[in-house]
Amino acid sequence: MSTAKIFSRASAGLHAPDVSIDVHLSSGLPGFTLVGLPESAVREARERVRSALINSHFDWPDHRITVNLAPADLPKTGGRFDLPIALGILVASGQLAKEVVHNKEFFGELGLDGSLRRASGIMAAVLAATRASRTCGVPVSQLDSLTTIPHAQLIAADDLLSLCAKLKLSSPCEPLSPPEPQALPPYQDFRNIAGQPVAKRALEISAAGGHHLLMVGPPGAGKTLLASSLPGILPDLEPGELLELTVIRDLLGLRAEHRRPFRAPHHSSSGPALVGGGANAQPGEVSLATGGVLFLDELPEFSTRTLDLLRQPLEEGEITINRTNKTNTYPAHFQLISAMNPCPCGYAGSHDPPCKCSGELVARYQSRISGPILDRIDLHVGLERQSSAQLLQPVNTCESSAVIRKRVVAARARQLARQSCCNAQLTGRELLQQCQMRSPVVKWFADTSDRLQLSARSTHRALRVARTLADMRNEDEVVEQHLMEALGYRPRLEGWG
Repeated sequence: MSTAKIFSRASAGLHAPDVSIDVHLSSGLPGFTLVGLPESAVREARERVRSALINSHFDWPDHRITVNLAPADLPKTGGRFDLPIALGILVASGQLAKEVVHNKEFFGELGLDGSLRRASGIMAAVLAATRASRTCGVPVSQLDSLTTIPHAQLIAADDLLSLCAKLKLSSPCEPLSPPEPQALPPYQDFRNIAGQPVAKRALEISAAGGHHLLMVGPPGAGKTLLASSLPGILPDLEPGELLELTVIRDLLGLRAEHRRPFRAPHHSSSGPALVGGGANAQPGEVSLATGGVLFLDELPEFSTRTLDLLRQPLEEGEITINRTNKTNTYPAHFQLISAMNPCPCGYAGSHDPPCKCSGELVARYQSRISGPILDRIDLHVGLERQSSAQLLQPVNTCESSAVIRKRVVAARARQLARQSCCNAQLTGRELLQQCQMRSPVVKWFADTSDRLQLSARSTHRALRVARTLADMRNEDEVVEQHLMEALGYRPRLEGWG
């Protein structure tokens, strides 16, 4: 009897391996057998496909139907295979010509009435198919997000019958136009933040060089407000960064956002929620923040085990999630902005109101954050409670985010032209090559680092910050003034070394 082959793709994190849907109609008792390591949602496709074909006015073949999802050792999940299975049955039964599905891939879940529904995570599949120069058949409800893929050839329809009709046309592909950006509330403006000049300076340095930042201060000092203003001074996302972020969001069924993300998970978040995981090794907050800001407020309230999971993404810019039958790697190149109180009551070092915590309690509270995590944060800045005079400072005396952003963009452009990455991403050898210093400055910095007992990682991070300070002043050479300011941002709280 007849056979057919339809192409689709499985989901494996950001990758989408090829899947061939082989359909065979043979003689014998009528039946439907689905093989090829399908999970529950895929096995249920036989009922959805049968109802969808009948309700779309197609004939259900009175034969023994065998559907194989190859390769057989690759797990198949989700409802994305409904559409290619249905098309395979139509081609094998002669109701649809083989030529109309040539060099095409199909993705979509079928309703019982033949309608095409959204399927999560197909953006990575369409991206892979586009790179393989194949046209993709998709639900029309996902057309907007898929038009962000350069050079994509898409055939979109509301239902199975409409899709089959389009496949018979000489030019079935949709005319693509970029989707209109979604209206989102603006980021906080620096103009609206009174006082805290040291914290504002640290945030500008952080934005200019891509550095991680920790703010320590009493309740009400403005830590959250300052952190939420950082994305507003960052450069726009590059097309590649935007596409990468959109694919990650699509895996979780989230709409695309055309700006740098700002993610602020609660301190009760679990490890899998923060870095990714679960049975299907899905991405977490660190990947949703890629290209933008991950803000961790009340840092010591996160469990120590959860915070230690940040070591790999902070150091390597990616996170690898291992499960029994799969290993997925996701990008996680974000800027970590964290905030904390200096002690449980929040007023250590203050006299108004005075701190009520003992020295032992303060040390225990601060020690909840491990040394390796602190070492990976480039900038540490203390905030003080603002006086009434500072809070009532006229708004027009503060710099706006737009003015600060111009300086940040210029400093970033200088770094990209010199080394093709931000200063925070420089490795040890690259860092030494890019930091031009005179011999007396090198000796002074080496002696100072030894005297402060800085680790090798801390020394390199101070040097990266100094390189950023030089770029902000449009200077090629790193001088003692840059290094002194950079060393001033290293941790100095009790119990932190």
